[in-house]
Amino acid sequence: MALNRLLRETIDEEGKTVIKMKTFEIDVIAKSSGGLAPTLIYLQNHQDVTDDIRAIRFGHPSPYSYIEDYDQFQKMLYQKEEQAINDLYNSFSIRPKNMSTGKQILWSFGVLLIMSIPFLVALFIF
Repeated sequence: MALNRLLRETIDEEGKTVIKMKTFEIDVIAKSSGGLAPTLIYLQNHQDVTDDIRAIRFGHPSPYSYIEDYDQFQKMLYQKEEQAINDLYNSFSIRPKNMSTGKQILWSFGVLLIMSIPFLVALFIF
């Protein structure tokens, strides 16, 4: 089995050769590519490792069966992916971010009212 840049072979306490992740220092960036789902890009030391992560995740056999610390790596990666997607969606959002919950609810009703004005005008004209 060929190892990619994110994996390393080590010897455990029992003297067996095991495969582990080299690093947990992966940065995740979400970008909008014009479709419905964002594109996730994985960087390690400013170097693109997206193909390496895809090869591990979608390769055969399952990475859980041969990578010893894959579960911790996957949990870390999931948290970073979630944060990157939230940051992307927050950058598109017109929702005010520095308001209390009550003010945000009032703001939402105000936006709904403004959006419904053309419908109400058309309803009264016809």
